[in-house]
Amino acid sequence: MRYLARTADGRALAGDDEGFVPLGALYPNASSVRDALPHAPTGLDDVDDATAGRVPHDHLTFGPPIDRPGKLFGIGLNYADHAADLSEDPPEEPASFFKPSTAATGPGGPIRLPPPEESERVTAEAELAVVIGRPCRNVDVADADEVIAGYTPVIDVTAEDVLQRNPRFLTRSKSYDTFLVLGPHVAVPGPGATLDDIEVRTVVNGEVRARNTVANMHFRPRELVAVHSEVMTLEPGDVISTGTPGAHPIDPGDRVRAAVDRIGSVAAEVVR
Repeated sequence: MRYLARTADGRALAGDDEGFVPLGALYPNASSVRDALPHAPTGLDDVDDATAGRVPHDHLTFGPPIDRPGKLFGIGLNYADHAADLSEDPPEEPASFFKPSTAATGPGGPIRLPPPEESERVTAEAELAVVIGRPCRNVDVADADEVIAGYTPVIDVTAEDVLQRNPRFLTRSKSYDTFLVLGPHVAVPGPGATLDDIEVRTVVNGEVRARNTVANMHFRPRELVAVHSEVMTLEPGDVISTGTPGAHPIDPGDRVRAAVDRIGSVAAEVVR
């Protein structure tokens, strides 16, 4: 697997399972991960001096992989089991919504809960997210891999009691600062990689609270790219969170983790 990442202090990196090198070693014209997204992935072994300078993953502290995220999509009720848990009918078309870029934060968070007078029930959920790599419009499902830069684990957070007051408060309930934890990297699978067997797990304080596989989504990641590209131009740095197997309430002091097979995991502390 290849990866694109940023350290907590903002250094852009490219790497593989053995470690990372500065992004410029592989993409000389890219000053940020977002600049590198449109370019075909390059292996570290293709760079003469990259291997010797490789830094292992566990020697680095990561920030959000994309310094300037674009459009941030969420997809509701995309797993049949999750819709049933909420006593909702599964949608016939993707049920998407936007989150602002100011909601995004990186590994570790923290996730900052609103004051109790604004919300007393906040939930967190793990998701697999698609990162767009090239400008595109009207993409066929079969061609989606050509515009997908890679995938990243995310934690999506919702002020659930705000949403329950009125379904039109969806944007408000999803948009508090730190309510989307991205990272720690963009994973770049090989061409045509199978995603169906990837399991997504919502983990709170070390306990798995929900789990499901991509095969059980109503709309798979490539389909979501195609559908949204029919409505609007997608651009490098846009992120589509593909829905969750299930959410769990969180409180100050909790630790939340999104674990996504083969793609990676991201965790954050919860504070108020």
